Amino acid sequence: MLYFLENDNYKVGVDTLGAELHHFIKKDENLEFIWQADPNVWTGHAPNLFPIVGELPGQQYTFEGQQYEMKRHGFARRKEFELVEEHHDKLVFQLTEDEETLLQYPFKFRLLIAYALEWNKLSVTYHVTNTDDKGLYFSIGAHPGFNVPLYPNEKYEDYFIEFEKEETLHRYLLSEGGLQNGNTEAVMEQERVLPLKSSYFYKDALVFKEVQSERVVLGSHKSSRRVEMEFEGFPFLGIWGKPEQARYVCIEPWCGIAGRVGESGDITEKEGINQLAPEQSFARTYTIAVL
Repeated sequence: MLYFLENDNYKVGVDTLGAELHHFIKKDENLEFIWQADPNVWTGHAPNLFPIVGELPGQQYTFEGQQYEMKRHGFARRKEFELVEEHHDKLVFQLTEDEETLLQYPFKFRLLIAYALEWNKLSVTYHVTNTDDKGLYFSIGAHPGFNVPLYPNEKYEDYFIEFEKEETLHRYLLSEGGLQNGNTEAVMEQERVLPLKSSYFYKDALVFKEVQSERVVLGSHKSSRRVEMEFEGFPFLGIWGKPEQARYVCIEPWCGIAGRVGESGDITEKEGINQLAPEQSFARTYTIAVL
């Protein structure tokens, strides 16, 4: 079920399935910034990734000697959330463990995802609480897809991603199974602007670990429209699209990352994993502003 936040100029829609952002519309132009999930291309809008980010070796992991199975990016994006708060400028959705999740993830938890709209800026806050009597191991991340191009007179290659700071970045390459394969490839050398090229994505996502910036802007050389994302406290960043049908780009701040070829599979040793003691909480916020 879709719920909406709205002010004079902007309208945001969020679905209870996955607590997923579906719409961010500039009303005077009826301009939709969020990818609309064409089933022939990519069925997501802006999935929330929990309790893993990316792929596991064989879609399996172990915890305390027991083996579990979990699909890429975890189960939250396929679960119905409960709307627990609704205000004119804020929506809060909740997910907790159930029989289905416990079969693949032996932890009790509470995940709140809050959306708050202030003029042209949408804040998305992840709040994870360990409600179990043992340590909780998890990753969490965002996967919003943005329409590119926004206007008929533009093409994909007119767009770019501008980083807040000069960056020297290597992508961490993924295997065909979505795991880090141990190889890297240079992408930026003391630069701020990454031109969008669909050819990047023939090797899957651009996966970055050393980003110094906490803000990026998605812009076009042919129009003044911009999307600005801020993501303080997210140590990894992914950028992804479909090379054959490049009509969107995902900018993905992560607290977690795909597994590596040859890793142990023990979730407690996984790169980028977060741990919470019983009753402890974790919170991260990213924002999307349309300009």
